[in-house]
Amino acid sequence: MSSPEISSLSWGLMKVKGCSSSYKDCKVWPGGSRAWDWRETGTNHYPGVQPADVEEVLKKGIELLVIGRGMSEALQVPSTTLDFLKQKGIEVKVLQTQKAVEEYNRLAAEGAKVGGVFHSTC
Repeated sequence: MSSPEISSLSWGLMKVKGCSSSYKDCKVWPGGSRAWDWRETGTNHYPGVQPADVEEVLKKGIELLVIGRGMSEALQVPSTTLDFLKQKGIEVKVLQTQKAVEEYNRLAAEGAKVGGVFHSTC
């Protein structure tokens, strides 16, 4: 199963190829995607992406995770989350969201087992 291409990104709107829904923030993995609802884990820009935000994507069998911090990189990624990913043996790339989507799509096109969590505003 391959990771789906993110077909478009603009402020507050992301579309994933093969999915009829559009997202403000999203999670993607080999074979699927869904909205990333920060309320599920109490996530805010600070302290940022929590291990609980990425656990679902890790369970989908990824080897690499791309995190999009927002268009202005307002979303933080604390060392606790990076340490958690390292302990799980997952390579992680943390980038501004537009660059993160480009990197994710490149890796997906190469057939990598890549997942992502992306914030499409601030």
